[in-house]
Amino acid sequence: MMDGGTCVLVVDDEQLIALGLAVTLRDMGLQVCGTAATAAKAIELAQTHRPSLVLMDVRLKGPADGVEAAMEIHRLFGTPVIFITGSREPETVERIRQDHPAGVLFKPILPVNLRAEIEKVLSRQAG
Repeated sequence: MMDGGTCVLVVDDEQLIALGLAVTLRDMGLQVCGTAATAAKAIELAQTHRPSLVLMDVRLKGPADGVEAAMEIHRLFGTPVIFITGSREPETVERIRQDHPAGVLFKPILPVNLRAEIEKVLSRQAG
């Protein structure tokens, strides 16, 4: 089911988490087309690579957060976004819901949960 041509953009301002996600995605047979630590960089990379999917941390360094970046990427390209957050605060979850998320994963993220969420999103896209 995982397609090697599927390009995933990883957005997380914690470099170790971004790296871990990228390794897990590659182990799943997916291509990582870039990693970004800020909303501006995420939007720039989305414009360059047109990813099939974005893994987006909610809290990012800089003036804009992951929800704002995801809304802009979704508006420009319609790319599905799976949000990643360490927060279960109602305000955070409510902000995520504003963007019609393809999915939400709570940290720490287990590879089995990541795979299941990605397969669900990609199968919806294909169907």
